[in-house]
Amino acid sequence: MPDPLATPSADPALAVLGRKLFFDQNLSEPRGTSCAACHVPEQAFSGNHGSSLGVALGSKPGSMGTRNTPSLLYLRYTPSRFFYQDDDALLPTPFGGFFADGRADTLAEQAMGPLLNPMEMNNGSARQIAKKLEQGHGAEMRARFGGQIFASPEQAASAAGRALEAFLRSEAMSPFSSRYDDHIRGTKSLNEAELKGLKLFKNPDKGNCASCHKFNETSSNPARSLFTDFSYDAIAVPRNNKIPANRQPGHYDNGLCETAFKLKWRDPEQWCAYFKTPSLRNVAVRENYMHNGVFNSLRDVVSFYATRATSPMDWYKSGVKFDDVPAKYRANVNINSVPYNRREDSKPALNDEEIDYIVTFLKALTDAPYSDKAEKRK
Repeated sequence: MPDPLATPSADPALAVLGRKLFFDQNLSEPRGTSCAACHVPEQAFSGNHGSSLGVALGSKPGSMGTRNTPSLLYLRYTPSRFFYQDDDALLPTPFGGFFADGRADTLAEQAMGPLLNPMEMNNGSARQIAKKLEQGHGAEMRARFGGQIFASPEQAASAAGRALEAFLRSEAMSPFSSRYDDHIRGTKSLNEAELKGLKLFKNPDKGNCASCHKFNETSSNPARSLFTDFSYDAIAVPRNNKIPANRQPGHYDNGLCETAFKLKWRDPEQWCAYFKTPSLRNVAVRENYMHNGVFNSLRDVVSFYATRATSPMDWYKSGVKFDDVPAKYRANVNINSVPYNRREDSKPALNDEEIDYIVTFLKALTDAPYSDKAEKRK
C-alpha cells in the first residue's frame, strides 16, 4: 500500500482560491448553497445542510441526497483508487479512492461531483459552472490559469476542481490537534477511561476496531494514525427509512459495486454492499453516522458493531436481517470478522461498560476546535 505521508502538500496560493470557491454560495443552482453548507467548518467539515434525516438537503427545493455527508478533514492522505493483492485473497482488493463508493480517483474529481449532482448543487453542465466562475472569480482564475481558461467550459470547471483540491490538501484541513495527537507526541497523556477505550479498540478479540481503522502508536507522527486503512467492507447497517428514495422497496444503495460495474472490474457483484472505511478522526462531532446516516449517536454505532451478530433484531426493525442490502447480495455481508462472527443470542464481544470506554476514546480523536461539541454528543 502507498505511504500516506508521500502525499504532496498543496500549493498555498491555489489553496486560497480553492477556499474562496468552497465558500461561494453562487456556485449552486439555484444560487445560495456553497460546499460549506453541507461540509460545515464548525462541525469538522461535516453536516447535512440542516437536514435531520441523515442525508443532505440539496440546493434545489425538495431535493435530497441518499448518503450522509462525510467530513473533509484529512482527505489529503487518501490514496487514489488502486488494488492491493493480499496473499490470502483470490482476487486483488480495492483500496482508496474518494466518496463512499470510491468512484472518484482524485480529490479534484471528488470536489466537482457535488457541483454537477442534481441532488446536491444541481448545475446542469460544465458551461453553467464556468459562467458562474467567470462572474465571481474571473480575474483570479485568468491570472492563475491563463487568459483563455474560460474558452473551454470543461477546462474552467477542471481548474476549479484543482483549486478546491488544493484547499482540501492544505495544512489547515489536517490540523492534528486532538488529545490523541498530544498523547502520541508525548506532550499529554490520555486519561484512564480513554486508555481503557484504546485498549479495547485495538484488542482483536474485543472491539477489533483497529483491524480496519488502523493507527500507529509507535510513531510520534500523527499522520501515521489516520484511523482508516482506506479499504471497503460490507457491514450491512440498517435501512434508513427517513431517506425519501428508500420509500421505494426496490431502491438500494449498493455502494462499491456501482463503481465496479462502471469501471468493468472482474466479478463486480462481489463488491455490492461494500462501502469505504472512513477515518474516525473527529467522529464524535458528527450529527449522523454510516453511509446512509441511519444513526445519530456514536454510542449506537459502537453498540451496532458489538451486537449486530448477537442481537440482530435490535437493529433491523423491519424484521429482515441486513434489510438495506438486496437479498441476492446478502452473502457479501461480513460475518467472519470479530465481532460479527458470534452466534445469535450469544454473549457479545463488548458489554455496555466497554462500549462506553470505546466511545470515550473516540472522543479523544477530536481536534481542539471541536472538542466542546464532541463532549456534548452522545
